[in-house]
Amino acid sequence: MQIKSLREEFILFCKKNKFEENIDQIKIIEKISEFFKKKIFLNFFKKSNKKKCFYLFGGVGVGKTMIFDFAFNHLECKKQRTHFNEFMISFHNHRHKKKSKKVVSIDSFVKKLKKYKLIYLDEFQVTNIVDAMILGNLFKKIFDEGIKVFITSNERPDDLYKDGLQRSQFLPFIKILKSNSIIQKLSIENDYRKLVLGKLIRTLYPLNKKTKFKINKIFRSITKNKIKASLDIKIKGRNFKIINYYDGIARFDFKELCDKNVGAEDYIEISNKCKFMIIENIPKFNEENSNLQNRFITLIDILYEKKIPLLLSLETYPNKIGSSLKLRKPFKRTLSRIYELTSKKIVN
Repeated sequence: MQIKSLREEFILFCKKNKFEENIDQIKIIEKISEFFKKKIFLNFFKKSNKKKCFYLFGGVGVGKTMIFDFAFNHLECKKQRTHFNEFMISFHNHRHKKKSKKVVSIDSFVKKLKKYKLIYLDEFQVTNIVDAMILGNLFKKIFDEGIKVFITSNERPDDLYKDGLQRSQFLPFIKILKSNSIIQKLSIENDYRKLVLGKLIRTLYPLNKKTKFKINKIFRSITKNKIKASLDIKIKGRNFKIINYYDGIARFDFKELCDKNVGAEDYIEISNKCKFMIIENIPKFNEENSNLQNRFITLIDILYEKKIPLLLSLETYPNKIGSSLKLRKPFKRTLSRIYELTSKKIVN
């Protein structure tokens, strides 16, 4: 595809989907076209192109994923798209199976990736020291092998893993990333998810008898003629039980999902079994329950990636639910995604 046609195709795509034709998004499309070189996508894969990564960052709801999905879908090559959480889980699973030294496990993992000309990592964020310590060696090997990378993130590279434990050991990764990347910021004043979807549809508050009655009524309606089951999910020797499960419809208390020793792997397996979820009794967040808030952020990220619609009951209106200071910025993304996940059509 030629540079000009990619821009034109994007404009047609926006018109077809009734999206606003936004000049900031079109400029990013043009930058992506330049990244591909000489008007033809395939030249993107020539070794002469020194930059191996296109890193797109910006606030929530500005269209980062939409733009990269569009470009990714127009590339004719062997490629892989995955959420960053799932990508790192696949690496740790590989490493666990190999039970080998760090460098050896990195080499064998990247060797499996070499079949792809492009890997696309959506929602890049570093929240734990285990990932932080491995990313430098992992991405150096990926770039050395000439694998091209798309990355979306809410953070500029210099702000990744900000205030994290032993961050000084993470800085070499930032240097590797920046030296191998074209870095672009997408900045749009409005959150398009809120503009398109309007008011929240399935967020109920406060936590009282009236809200409970509404949830029970909706739950009875959508589970009518469905058989109740108790579903056991096994994750690396751990068991997670879904008590209220009706043919893909699951009902949880917030504490079941976020006040236990569970994480991204568990949420992925749970989401694979569900097509609609009810989460009740979501509290206000502050410094004292920041660990619960962090799990909730991860949970919503995964449910958003899987496009699973939600019904939520909360202590107060979502934008008033509060946050710990450290998580305030990523939680803005969570709130934006709640707008979308609670506005999707409910399952029958």
